[in-house]
Amino acid sequence: MLIKETAKSAWRSLASNRLRTLLTMLGMIIGTAAVVAVLGIGEGARSSVEGRIRSLGANLLMVRPGSASASGVRSGTVKTLTVDDAEALKGLDGVAAIAPERSGSAQLRYMASNLNASVTGITPAYLEVRSLSVASGVSFSDLDEQQRARVVVLGANVARQLYPGASPLGTRLQINGNAFRVVGVLAEKGSGMGSPDDGVFVPLSTHRSVLFGQDHLSTISLQLASEDRSDMVIAQLEQLLRLRHRLRADQPSDFEVRSQAEMLATMGQITGTFTMLLGSVAAVSLIVGGIGIMNIMLVSVRERTREIGVRMAVGARRGDILRQFLVEAVVVSLAGGVAGVGLGYGAAVLLSRFGEWATIVPTYAVGLALGVSILIGITFGVGPARRASRLDPVEALRFE
Repeated sequence: MLIKETAKSAWRSLASNRLRTLLTMLGMIIGTAAVVAVLGIGEGARSSVEGRIRSLGANLLMVRPGSASASGVRSGTVKTLTVDDAEALKGLDGVAAIAPERSGSAQLRYMASNLNASVTGITPAYLEVRSLSVASGVSFSDLDEQQRARVVVLGANVARQLYPGASPLGTRLQINGNAFRVVGVLAEKGSGMGSPDDGVFVPLSTHRSVLFGQDHLSTISLQLASEDRSDMVIAQLEQLLRLRHRLRADQPSDFEVRSQAEMLATMGQITGTFTMLLGSVAAVSLIVGGIGIMNIMLVSVRERTREIGVRMAVGARRGDILRQFLVEAVVVSLAGGVAGVGLGYGAAVLLSRFGEWATIVPTYAVGLALGVSILIGITFGVGPARRASRLDPVEALRFE
């Protein structure tokens, strides 16, 4: 019996009992839809995280103080990075711009509004390095940095909370009891850990001398001329800072360097692991669907025992019978997989549109779902098919 004729025969057999076929497919539909939706959510989360990391700045390196250790015991954060270190790093080959910063928490007050927020001391190059822009007003100038000017740029969320429905430009804002003039508001960047929308920014010299009186830095951000030169710049940077900090060869570095590529790779691994975990849980329902297919196919073999005997009596070989029932199982599984892909894709689109959660259904998810559907049809259909092909023709004809 040709494959084409076998497929037609299998489809006619399944169409003769539509309700049972639909119920058999239901497990595959739910399982495939769950897998496609979960992979779409995972891919969307990965893309969102990657976008947020890239929004920190193009070709970014970040240098932070490390932690001192003695006999394997960590003894607290080391205050080793200074403005002089940042100035020295400007001379490295491959560095396009550099932005030292120092953060601290402070109390903000404007008229009756109070807010506790992170206040970051920055230089004029900070906005360029971190890919930030001013939505209204202006940013700092080199003159503000030199004169320790008491001027402040607000994040979008801070501006909304302190000045609901009003413009903060030109107003006097109290930061830990010191009056600062608001000169600008940053463009909204989006929520997330360390989002500039929740921050307040003042000149680094003012942050050090007026607000907190601390000379050490919390971070030095470097914008590279080319991402391809990242490894070279990191090697030069570590060598220069270790020399400046007078560290011996057997001493660990008292600072750490993180690259944007490293952060992207780490977050990609984390989101990929969670996606695989959730996808594996969702795939359990595919196995349940496969068991349902095997159960219905066994029932079908018993109901059609006499039909099998007639086919064998008129010349059908055991391979023809095996092929027919195996094709029926694959058709049921594949049809359920196709319907499940459509349902899962629709669920991902609805979640993205109404649930404020970015979802991206990758092409490989569709191919994977359909491939697994065929595999399950073959795996769980081969048992009933072999049972049908091994029936004795004489006994099958006598079956009532």
